[in-house]
Amino acid sequence: MMETSNEGYVFGLDIGTRSIVGTVGYRVGTDRFIVVAQESIEHTTRAVIDGQIHDIQTVSKTIEEIKNRLENRIHCELTDVSIAAAGRVLKTKEVHAVYEFQGDTKVTDKHVESLDMLAVEKAYEEIRLDTQEEEKKFYCVGYSAVKYYLNGYPMEMITRHTAKNIGVDLIATFLPDEVVDGLYEAVEEAGLRVAGLTLEPIAAIQVAIPEKFRLLNIALVDVGAGTSDISIVKEGSITAFGMIPLAGDELTEAIAKAYLVDFETAEKAKRQCEKKKSITLRNIFGESIQVDQKAILTATEDAVDEITKNIASRITELNGGRAVSAVFVVGGGGKHEGFTGKLAAYLGLPENRVAIRGAEVLTNVKFEQPGIQKDSTLVTPIGICLNYYEQKNNFIHVTVNEQRVKLYDNGKATVLDACISCGFSQTNLFPIRGEELHYSINGEERTVKGTTGEVALVKKNGKEVSLNEPALENDQIFIRPSTKGERGHITLGDIAECRGELEVTFYGRKVLCPKLIEVNGSLASLMYDVQPGDRVEVFDYISVSGVMEFIDAEKEEKVLLNGREAGLSAKVYSGDRIEPKPKPLPDPEEQKEVDPEEDFQKQIEKDPLLQPRKPLPDWMKDIPFDTAKIGADGNVIPGLSENRKGNQMGSVPSGAAPAFIKPVVITVNGTSVTLPAKENPIFVDVFDVYPFDMSKAGGTRLLTRINGVDKDFTEPLYEGDEIELRWE
Repeated sequence: MMETSNEGYVFGLDIGTRSIVGTVGYRVGTDRFIVVAQESIEHTTRAVIDGQIHDIQTVSKTIEEIKNRLENRIHCELTDVSIAAAGRVLKTKEVHAVYEFQGDTKVTDKHVESLDMLAVEKAYEEIRLDTQEEEKKFYCVGYSAVKYYLNGYPMEMITRHTAKNIGVDLIATFLPDEVVDGLYEAVEEAGLRVAGLTLEPIAAIQVAIPEKFRLLNIALVDVGAGTSDISIVKEGSITAFGMIPLAGDELTEAIAKAYLVDFETAEKAKRQCEKKKSITLRNIFGESIQVDQKAILTATEDAVDEITKNIASRITELNGGRAVSAVFVVGGGGKHEGFTGKLAAYLGLPENRVAIRGAEVLTNVKFEQPGIQKDSTLVTPIGICLNYYEQKNNFIHVTVNEQRVKLYDNGKATVLDACISCGFSQTNLFPIRGEELHYSINGEERTVKGTTGEVALVKKNGKEVSLNEPALENDQIFIRPSTKGERGHITLGDIAECRGELEVTFYGRKVLCPKLIEVNGSLASLMYDVQPGDRVEVFDYISVSGVMEFIDAEKEEKVLLNGREAGLSAKVYSGDRIEPKPKPLPDPEEQKEVDPEEDFQKQIEKDPLLQPRKPLPDWMKDIPFDTAKIGADGNVIPGLSENRKGNQMGSVPSGAAPAFIKPVVITVNGTSVTLPAKENPIFVDVFDVYPFDMSKAGGTRLLTRINGVDKDFTEPLYEGDEIELRWE
């Protein structure tokens, strides 16, 4: 088929229950259509039932016959054809979807497209759940945005506006796989290629309800032979599709039963009754019966009543429980006398608001072939041809993760459509944020958001692409699904309130103590991982016992807290002072002569700042010490250590009284410090008097030097030594 221009022909097929109508024509401008040829052939058997092909071979032969007749008329070969599927097997879903932005964002066409795809995917997921037991596979054959929302407010055009979120009400239509395959098989067996596929209700609307009328709330009813297809429009959009399995065949069957004639005879009688006052029938006994038009109408009255009652009920349901403003009727079944009047009565509308749409909607259609009369039966065939120019729909085949997938190509088929058709859901295609962590601190509710998962990896023909990349025939698509992020995570140390410190003066020295933290009534450290529902309490005080434990001081049962006597459980706030409780003066009469050196040694042992050094941290356990220079008794082994002042060191001779021990003054990193008085002070004693954090490594190597020479922790120290201690 040639390109869709004024010179090119469009071939459309309306494959109905009673007949197949083929139309060839071309469009002039944007609103006129010229029909150059049209052929119609009725089925001789029930090859199509309620709009669905049952006998593919018979239907294919009929299509081929119509194709040949049309080619003889136009003297041109026909290769491509547009077709329509009946509403008998159509499933629709109305959904609402919302697309959230990270912050205020200007809306683009890409955002709107992504929003539509989210809604289509949501509709597809609902269809899959509804039809899970049927084990059928459905394809989305079209969708229509009913209404858009900007930050929750309805708006017709949302592009170029700034929003936090956008939403859409969307109606998506689906067909089962076997219906689409049956249509394709019948057409392709006749030597044709499907150039476009639409739905019969959409094709009828294309002609019967132009865009300028769609602001009104109108129902279109296409009464065929097996089904009555219903479409609803309002506010400029198609808002609903539906059908009932009752149509013209019910009228034919009523005539057949009333006069004992076969189905074909009854069908002819029904049509003749529309034009003649009296007709002649031959029943199954061979008798000739004269029947007038009034008798036919009486025989079909109950059937008309049943059909119109069901159509009215379905229209009201599709329109949200309210009657529409008007109804347009097309198709052969709706031409029956009394049909529109009954439908108007059931809808509660004046009779002039339910009307047959035929010649008046075909004013822009010209028939070059003589003998064709414009009426309501031509609306759908012409609509199928016109729809080709608007959508040019077709199916394409792609491969997703080595699985063959058939896509309905409406000119906008994307990789996302392919993934959805293959069974991927939104959780597979879009990253999902992990669950939020909810907890409370001092009674205030807090929330920590989960992390965002990894986006899906999508490749088309070996190249990484986005989900909005167009999908073309025979594309090879690979997708690695997206992931869900981790749950919100936080430790007590990450919470500002928990990191606060209390400044306390303990025995004359400033000490920074951590705050007391309880989780669900139990003490917890800053390393604790907060769990969902945890109740965190942070106190602005600490006990006297807690202060002593923190600085590793020997506990005293009683101390002075801000000048007042207090026990170990007393509360200590930032700025408080803790001092030792003075001891009572000894009774002079009971005083004994005390050796000054012994008294001084006892004071040293009780001073918390001069207690034995703490164990080294774990990371220092593997640092080699030169322990060969120190004996088991802690004294230097004679001959193994040299006095840096020039004196040879040795152990104290056995039995000799120890000399008076004095504190040693040294310089550490330029700061003068005094080592506690003890025998043979060594390098590691520096850590008891000089503030150096040994719990965390600040580099790859700890530099320890005495008077400019690298030494280890067991090296003896002497008065005036200059110490260098740092990480590098």
